[in-house]
Amino acid sequence: MDQLLINVLNGVSAGLLLFMLSSGLTLIFSMMGVLNFAHASFYMLGAYFAYSLSRAVGFWPALVLAPLLVGAMGAFFERTALRRVHKFGHVPELLITFGLSFVILELVKLVWGLSSMNFPPPELLQGPAFTVMQSDAHGLGLAWGAAPADRCASTAAAVMHCSTFPATRFFMMVMALFMLVSLWLLLTRTRIGLVIQAALTHPEAVEALGHNVPRVFMLVFGSGCALAGLAGVIGGVTFVTEPSMATIVGSIIFVVVVVGGMGSLAGAFVASILIGLLQTLPLTVDKSLVHLAASLGWAVAPGDLGYPLMKITLAQAAPILPYLLLVLILIFRPKGLLGTREG
Repeated sequence: MDQLLINVLNGVSAGLLLFMLSSGLTLIFSMMGVLNFAHASFYMLGAYFAYSLSRAVGFWPALVLAPLLVGAMGAFFERTALRRVHKFGHVPELLITFGLSFVILELVKLVWGLSSMNFPPPELLQGPAFTVMQSDAHGLGLAWGAAPADRCASTAAAVMHCSTFPATRFFMMVMALFMLVSLWLLLTRTRIGLVIQAALTHPEAVEALGHNVPRVFMLVFGSGCALAGLAGVIGGVTFVTEPSMATIVGSIIFVVVVVGGMGSLAGAFVASILIGLLQTLPLTVDKSLVHLAASLGWAVAPGDLGYPLMKITLAQAAPILPYLLLVLILIFRPKGLLGTREG
């Protein structure tokens, strides 16, 4: 049970990292109607900028400065390039961001090299955030940090099992929830949020009130990129900082946005958790349709029709499940789980 709980928490934390990344993409699409193919590249830049800055000023200042730098780059790109092709429709917007993703990737390789960076977490985030303990006599228990060795030692009276949850993943979860609440409050409870939403649906009226709509869109695009950069800082220190990190998350964030609903922040949150669990929990199930058939009294031999497909375990199929969910959502609910628009 303790390991199952840790697996669930790992899935939730992975989902919340996806939300941190996809929230910026959702913000950009909901406000501007632009699908930014370079979004994962800004995620990668956040990790590399934080790596370099942390060596000079430490991790915590880098946690703030790196997303700001990424956001400034995103705003500059929107002002100088994306805005110029916006009038030609969605296809040029997709193509220019697609090209930007390769430019960023190659620049990262030239500046930082092809190898992964040694980007350790700060001392506060090293080690476990808490330990889940389970014993035959007392059931489940929780200890903050690393549990004492004597509390995880089995005795003749009780068998103990201890599983730890990394502090970096716990920090990731806290930051993602903070981001969700902050974005919701910004967009629904502040004057800035009302101006941003009004600029999408009634740009002429917003301009008549004295607001610069192109500047609003530039700030929205820059803010979305900054959110991706923040996710990159935390993802880089939790997992690995390398040039392929953009490729690893590049496709899955679009799955999150589509499954949750195009432009829906709440939908992105729900879809992120769902996909995080889909990517994590099946890895612990080493069973296939062959095992299921055997439990029902039907023996499947290697020479039987369909055996190569039936022998695939759920753990082996785990990487496919989010994309299978995407296909099913597009067939049966094109607007997504909580979306209100189809594209």
